[in-house]
Amino acid sequence: MARNKYDVDEVLEDKFDVNQLKRLLAYLIPYRKRFVSVGFMMLSASAFTMLIPQFFQKVMDVCIPNKDMKGIAFYSFLTLLAAFYSAFSLRYKIKYTNQIGQQIIHDMRYDIFEHLQELPFSYYDDRPHGKIQVRVVNYVNSISDLLSNGILNTITDLCNLVFIIVFMLILNVRLTLVCLCGLPILAIVIVVIKKKQRTAWQVQSNKQSNLNAYIAESINGIRVTQSFVREDVNSGIFNNLSGSYRKSWMRAVMFNFTMGPSIDIISIITTAAIYVLGVSWMINGETGITVGVLVAFTAYIGRFWAPINTLAGFYNSLLTAISYLERIFETIDEPVVVKDREDAVEMPPIHGDVAFDHVTFSYEPGVPILKDVSFHANQGQSFAVVGPTGAGKTTLVNLLSRFYNVDSGRILIDGIDIAGVTIRSLRKQMGVMMQDSFIFSGTIMDNIRYGNFSATDEEVIRAAKTVCAHDFIMEMENGYQTQVNERGSRLSAGQRQLISFARALLADPKILILDEATSSIDTETEIILQKGLNELLKGRTSFIIAHRLSTIKNSSCIMYVDKGTILEKGTHDELMAQKGEYYKLYMSQYASLM
Repeated sequence: MARNKYDVDEVLEDKFDVNQLKRLLAYLIPYRKRFVSVGFMMLSASAFTMLIPQFFQKVMDVCIPNKDMKGIAFYSFLTLLAAFYSAFSLRYKIKYTNQIGQQIIHDMRYDIFEHLQELPFSYYDDRPHGKIQVRVVNYVNSISDLLSNGILNTITDLCNLVFIIVFMLILNVRLTLVCLCGLPILAIVIVVIKKKQRTAWQVQSNKQSNLNAYIAESINGIRVTQSFVREDVNSGIFNNLSGSYRKSWMRAVMFNFTMGPSIDIISIITTAAIYVLGVSWMINGETGITVGVLVAFTAYIGRFWAPINTLAGFYNSLLTAISYLERIFETIDEPVVVKDREDAVEMPPIHGDVAFDHVTFSYEPGVPILKDVSFHANQGQSFAVVGPTGAGKTTLVNLLSRFYNVDSGRILIDGIDIAGVTIRSLRKQMGVMMQDSFIFSGTIMDNIRYGNFSATDEEVIRAAKTVCAHDFIMEMENGYQTQVNERGSRLSAGQRQLISFARALLADPKILILDEATSSIDTETEIILQKGLNELLKGRTSFIIAHRLSTIKNSSCIMYVDKGTILEKGTHDELMAQKGEYYKLYMSQYASLM
């Protein structure tokens, strides 16, 4: 999928083919035994109820003329027995098909979510998150009925149709042929609307995706919206997107609703023809046509068109589902470009020696962000990375965590190329605190423990004390058990960063990455936190990205990065003595204080 936003329709990169239907059926395989048992129940019930018109014929042509009350009672009992068995089978089907359908939906949704966990940052950089979410929730829900009832109903109805045609042929061949004359007309209707119907549902899925993307964006940015009094403008945008969704939905269902009336019209015409011809042949004394035969045959006519109507409904559901399946399987098939190589090995315990060896990287071909970057950090050293916005600072540390693959060059940890080790074994030994201090819904204790579930409460509290988060946590109503909202909306920006800092510390990493770790902390807290930082950085190799230069003065090495290259490198005193770019940056921040 190309770079996208809420007002741009998505373009399918892979068109739908029959193999995707096979993939869908593959989700049924684990539940095939239950499907077979339900199918057997439905088919046996269907075969039993198919005999009811035969009972009617016997009653009309034999029992009533011969005044055989026992025969009437016998056939009535068999009819009642067939009805009870059919009701029992239907109840069995409803119970278990819904269970199976929901389990399949769970399996499919799990596959999508699991795959999303593995996709690289670049996938999320190019897409509104609402358009990703709609695939996991709405699109999967939309095919729930198809999986739970549609497939099984189709199989049983096809068998029912065969049973019905056989019984109809046994009763009268000519009347059966008259009934079948309606099928070519129905086939023409299906062919005419098929392409338009599928296209309409593809458009509808696009409009639904756009609407969902804008809703998600609006909720995430509600504070900015209200601050700039954008409510009316946003409501107008929403109204346009919702209106487009409504129009696309109405057009799509228009084609769906074409099928039902078409079948009804064809069935009425063929039924009328059978009545006219049947009565005419009976009056003219045609052999094989009796009142009982005509009554039984008209009963079969209703049964004949009922499964066809169901099959048409399945066809509609299938075309609807195809537009969603295309998006679902497109997501599942999205390549994981940052993944373990086939010969990847576990990363040994890290000591902390890091080297960039002629590393070049670009997000888009031909637009390099880092150009031939090389440096070496010894175990336990703290490397600070500074420079203007967009210089490539965050990209540099993201490559160290293998969130992206390098275009060329190597990144070595303890002399081992990280491209040849498993991602999990690498990241488990690294601690990362990014610019976006994301807080999950749950307790403060759970958020700090997020990177180390085995940590005890005492270890969590010790980490919080180290980064000066303990005091404000204890002032909250339930201390560490205080519930915080998604994205930490109850907390200040500084509090969120301190909790994220404690989270990174608790993971006890050998390599620590701090991306603007103190950007939202006031100067007074920063002074206190610096003491904890000194303890945190002991024995660890650390990379600190900072705009506030007071936090990095004591770093082992400071690298000034701009336009994808390292322009200057050295200690604070060395760089100040050079009076180069770092000197200018430092003086611009502190000139007013000197």
